[in-house]
Amino acid sequence: MTSPLSFSVDTRCTSTAARTGRVETPHGGFDTPAFMPVGTRASVKGLLPQQVADTGSQILLNNAYHLMLRPGDDMIAARGGVHAFMRWNGPILTDSGGYQAFSMSDINAIDDEGVTFKSIIDGARVHLGPERAMEVQNNLGADIIMAFDDCPPAAEGDPGDHKAAEAFRRRLETAVDRTTRWLERCVAAHRRSSDQALFGIVQGGPHEDLREASVKAITSIDLPGYAIGGVATGEPTDVLHRIVAHTAPLLPQDKPRYLMGVGYERDLVAAVRAGVDMFDCVLPTRNGRNAGAFTRTGRIQLRNACFREDDGVIDPGCDCTACSGGFSRAYLRHLFVSGEMLGPILLSQHNLRHFQRLMLDIRGAIREDAWSSLYRAWPVLDQDQPAAPTPVDPPSKPSD
Repeated sequence: MTSPLSFSVDTRCTSTAARTGRVETPHGGFDTPAFMPVGTRASVKGLLPQQVADTGSQILLNNAYHLMLRPGDDMIAARGGVHAFMRWNGPILTDSGGYQAFSMSDINAIDDEGVTFKSIIDGARVHLGPERAMEVQNNLGADIIMAFDDCPPAAEGDPGDHKAAEAFRRRLETAVDRTTRWLERCVAAHRRSSDQALFGIVQGGPHEDLREASVKAITSIDLPGYAIGGVATGEPTDVLHRIVAHTAPLLPQDKPRYLMGVGYERDLVAAVRAGVDMFDCVLPTRNGRNAGAFTRTGRIQLRNACFREDDGVIDPGCDCTACSGGFSRAYLRHLFVSGEMLGPILLSQHNLRHFQRLMLDIRGAIREDAWSSLYRAWPVLDQDQPAAPTPVDPPSKPSD
């Protein structure tokens, strides 16, 4: 059977494992390395589809968990699928919903059959397992769909607590085994393999041997692409970089590699250099709604009083609507302080454009093997810590 997805590598870096390429899907293609804005509920908050496209974004991510609960995957299927429903004509990737079921809900039970949890909508008991995750994503109709996986949180507590460390490792071993068995069930339940590309997910936490075991098991099943999951769950940056650098080269060279949920600039570059092709993160829009602006030199918080009379644009040289239109930091601060909805719109657009400009420059650095130029042009890449606290939405708004 013809694969619903094709991937071609155009350029391989001579000094790193980075590569540029192109992914083609039934709803068009996208260049890699690629950054996917997150449109959790079939909407990138506050932005029209054309506004998202104008930032240079070529593919979006939707959240199967949220769309399953509201308005319902059957309802979206009856209206032609998520592309027609949200009026986005380009590629869409949906996650399986597993991570949200584990991390956001009041879980009543998790076992080899899946997760039973209380709906965040009405408190009803809902069961989500491999078969249901496939049914939901088949109904939504995204171009790339994710296998249902077991994604434990990062270890907590004293690193010197050996009993806790042993218990955490046992939990990770269970996750690796369960994720493999769930992938087999996802493949069997997938009813649209001719037009939806199913990606498998590698687990294993911070343990390199578990990552290797997971890669071996997951890639033994021939799929259109593979993802690295279970990172960006609370582990230190150096651990994230180490695990990605160890895992990415183990994945097939001829398939796209997707690092799930990672979004800070320095993390994106580190992963690209390890050979990763696809990324998603809520950081650009979540920060944008909360007056946090990404710039080449680091993040700024526009609610701060120091911007009250700042007539400069967010980031000189940026070609987004806010910067090219001459909207000053002072004006944007006024919008946020006054509660005007234009502020989050303009800043969300800017932040998405910031990340797409970074990806353009990364692709250029790969083609020219010009990493030193990239780092000079993007001083934020040399920062060890974020320039400002990450704003978070209230508990009632757990994701984008």
